[in-house]
Amino acid sequence: MPDFWKFPTVSMGIAPINAIYQARFMRYLENRGLIAKTPRKVWAFLGDGEMDEPESMGSLTLASREKLDNLIFVINCNLQRLDGPVRGNGKIIQELEAAFLGAGWNVIKVIWGTDWDGLLARDKSGLLIKRMEECVDGEYQSFKAKGGAYIRKEFFGKYPETLKLVEHLSDEQVGKLRRGGHDPLKVYNAYRAAVEHKGQPTLILAKTVKGYGVAEIEARNPTHQQKELNDRSVQLFRQRFDVQLPEDVANNVEFYRPPEGSPEMSYLHERRRQLGGYIPERKLAPSQIQAPPLENFADLMRGSKAPHPSTTMAFVRLLTTLMKNPQIGKRVVPIIPDEARTFGMESLFRQFGIYASGGQLYKPHDADMFLYYKEQQDGQILEEGITEAGSMASFTAAGTAYSNYQVEMIPFFIYYSMFGFQRVGDLIWAFADARGKGFLMGGTAGRTTLAGEGLQHQDGHSLVLASTVPTCAAYDPAYAYEIAVIIQDGIRRMYQEQEDRFYYLTLYNENYAMPPMPEGVTEGILKGIYKFKAAEKGKATVQLFGSGPTLNEAVRAQQILGERYGVAADGWSVTSYNELRREALGTERWNRLHPGEAARRPYIVSALGSAQGPIVAATEYMKVVPDQLAPWLPGRMVTLGTDGFGRSENREYLRRHFEVNAESIVTAALSRLARDGKFDAAKAAKAFAELGVDTEKVDPAMA
Repeated sequence: MPDFWKFPTVSMGIAPINAIYQARFMRYLENRGLIAKTPRKVWAFLGDGEMDEPESMGSLTLASREKLDNLIFVINCNLQRLDGPVRGNGKIIQELEAAFLGAGWNVIKVIWGTDWDGLLARDKSGLLIKRMEECVDGEYQSFKAKGGAYIRKEFFGKYPETLKLVEHLSDEQVGKLRRGGHDPLKVYNAYRAAVEHKGQPTLILAKTVKGYGVAEIEARNPTHQQKELNDRSVQLFRQRFDVQLPEDVANNVEFYRPPEGSPEMSYLHERRRQLGGYIPERKLAPSQIQAPPLENFADLMRGSKAPHPSTTMAFVRLLTTLMKNPQIGKRVVPIIPDEARTFGMESLFRQFGIYASGGQLYKPHDADMFLYYKEQQDGQILEEGITEAGSMASFTAAGTAYSNYQVEMIPFFIYYSMFGFQRVGDLIWAFADARGKGFLMGGTAGRTTLAGEGLQHQDGHSLVLASTVPTCAAYDPAYAYEIAVIIQDGIRRMYQEQEDRFYYLTLYNENYAMPPMPEGVTEGILKGIYKFKAAEKGKATVQLFGSGPTLNEAVRAQQILGERYGVAADGWSVTSYNELRREALGTERWNRLHPGEAARRPYIVSALGSAQGPIVAATEYMKVVPDQLAPWLPGRMVTLGTDGFGRSENREYLRRHFEVNAESIVTAALSRLARDGKFDAAKAAKAFAELGVDTEKVDPAMA
């Protein structure tokens, strides 16, 4: 439903954090002059059980620090989760009130309906309030589940004074005493107070009853499993709320539309007119963005000179160029979870400023340095601190701004790749569902490239996880020019062409020579594969696939095979196994649906063309990443990857350990050729010893 959903939040806990950062991003746009100051509010309607999710309350203080009076939380406190009470032995409303007050929020409680006002006014002893305070939530659930007589006995009956307060009420009337969240007058006044409050975000705690008004399930644990109403339930519901329906409509549980011109229809039409339409609508304005030509990144296309950069540094240069672009520079949103210096991005601080809603209220200790920590009210960089979840929420706000504010923003969220899809995958899925656009940049990527930081930081599976998100185009580029081509085309497709997609690119911290961009490789970079280096002598009998830094290992293996073993090999850069697989699946589907037409060939098959021999695919990631292509390359694939946990070691040792170094690629190629009868088996076995590849060591996947 591309024209309807604006804020799909997938799982409980995602709405609160997204709401906080959405409200902050609204202020960011205002302070940068990208939208006019607006009275709009961000409302988040939440459940009391949902607040146990870490994302629900992990960023509360951001909202108060930023004085986000454009943010309102409404927590429906019906006291129940699916299985039972939220806090059966406690009081969830008081718990949440204390937490939010401590975090600096304005808190409004809507606990008791108007029905209780007279009872409270007559409570001269104070025992009614005492009774309210001493009952825990498990008791309140029972009171509503068991009806008026039970409430009279167990709630009011504890003290003679409180029992006397309801002596004029029937059991039915006692049972119908409303909680605040079901009283329109109390709810209206709470909402109005929240809207008018200044200087703080507001929380409304509304006490309610799960299954309110449905007699058989009200306040009972199986409420979630109730799928339909029986005739008795319908009749009781009508009576309870005095719903005026014709008998046949009520008995048949049919949709009912009051006559045109009736007071009900006139009211509904007027409300929809004031609200701007009959259903929420996700509107798109024509794109204002033109992707800069590839020539703008010429310094990345011509190759590097010593000292050579990493792909991370190549990206930082590209980002700087984009931010200086007079047409789209102001729309770029760098999002960094406290790793800017790790990624070599501190040069951006002075040039573009770090966003701070109140400006910089102190003199930084490094103010006398050229690259000092510069905060400003209209700063462009979102320096989020150590929170990947918060950063992803900012990415979501920026990546959906084209729909929510009619302002196209281009977010770049750069982070340790290990802490992306693995840590905030649910938020990423919600971002995709919201048709978000932007670039996720997985820095310090790979399982063998991030030296010395061990298994907690070494990423060998983010590309696997990225492949599960339908609108995510995942790339593993080796060189600066590949990054430039992918990002330039990504801006074109997401913004200029308004495609619903976003990108994940791996970035590495290993410095090596960046070659100039060869002729005619743009299509292959974007599709996922191109021949990087052909065999120097004769026709290749083996094909070597490499991605990221492993492409350098493949090129070194190509040289060893030719010089020491007389085996000619072609070297291929595979920028995206996942894009190749998706294209192949699409081609396969087209062929299945059009049996009377000539079959199409998947791009991977066309790209390889007449290339002969087995394929050795080496990757910084798990073997399942290259294995995605196995169905279209039957019997040819030999996959080398980094299945298993990382190690705190240097790159040379790690690549040897995971068997993805040049020597392992060479021996894998020779072994396969020997199995195919195209290379002497004894020489292949001898090569393992010559190249120092231990044939008896423990499988790294289990080491």
